[in-house]
Amino acid sequence: MVEAVQDAGVVVTGAGGGIGAALARRFAAEGARVVVNDLDAAKAKAVAEEIGAIAVPGDASAIVAEARDALGGTIDVYCANAGLPSGGSESADEKVWALAWDVNVMAHVRAAQELLPAWLERGSGRFVSTISAAGLLTMIGAAPYSVTKHGAYAFAEWLSLTYRHRGVKVHAICPQGVRTDMLDATGSAGDLVLQPTAIEPEAVADALFAGIEEDRFLILPHPEVAGYYQVRAAEPDRWLTNMNHIQQKWEATR
Repeated sequence: MVEAVQDAGVVVTGAGGGIGAALARRFAAEGARVVVNDLDAAKAKAVAEEIGAIAVPGDASAIVAEARDALGGTIDVYCANAGLPSGGSESADEKVWALAWDVNVMAHVRAAQELLPAWLERGSGRFVSTISAAGLLTMIGAAPYSVTKHGAYAFAEWLSLTYRHRGVKVHAICPQGVRTDMLDATGSAGDLVLQPTAIEPEAVADALFAGIEEDRFLILPHPEVAGYYQVRAAEPDRWLTNMNHIQQKWEATR
């Protein structure tokens, strides 16, 4: 059992399935009191009933106050897990770009605005961002997703460097492919890049809890992402050339 989460009040957004459901189950198994959030009320209720949690369905951007009340007035851990797998190029409709920005970035910002005053006053709190390896690297065929996931990572990084000395802990989860409905939605690009090394959602929860125990910011369920990230930083042209080869391979299959 991870002592840091025992009896903690935990909120997991987008927890009706996939990574969110796996996180909710793991927190409950570790002795936390969990709020399960999802836009799909039936899915949120099903997961909550399964693990003895509380369902608070609705838009992840607007449920902090209700979730806090459901937990008796205090949120200790907030998992900003809800996300949108927006594909397309620079030509994607502006509504697609706006929705990706709203869900993948601004929902995190709005949650932090609600959570931080109480956390800073008491000197503790834990913000968990489910981002993606696309937030460190990129994803072919998905400009809105890649750009907004970079934004989500930047915001998590900013929270950590700004408030860690005041007791706020931040974790950025950056997996590659995870066997969920979101992976299925990536289509042929996901089949090429993500499916071959895809992991189960429970492996993401395992990686997060290892990171909590070690007090690590960056959570990499696929450890090889660290090497890709180092090459991207140290040899950007080499990395871009390699990614372009993947792009060309994908184009040849379409």
